[in-house]
Amino acid sequence: MAAIDMSLVARSEAAVSHLVKRKNWAAREPGVILVFAIIGAVAILLIGLLVQKRISARKSAAQ
Repeated sequence: MAAIDMSLVARSEAAVSHLVKRKNWAAREPGVILVFAIIGAVAILLIGLLVQKRISARKSAAQ
């Protein structure tokens, strides 16, 4: 019986080979990334406006 299990070594070599061959999805689909960025920016803007309205409503109610 071998002291080192060679199947683990072969499996790790296959995993490294798979990672090297993998392509960058974001580079292939720049339009999708742009849409995600625009939607994220709009969502952050809307959340900011909502928070600002609630803060101003609390300030006016406290006065």
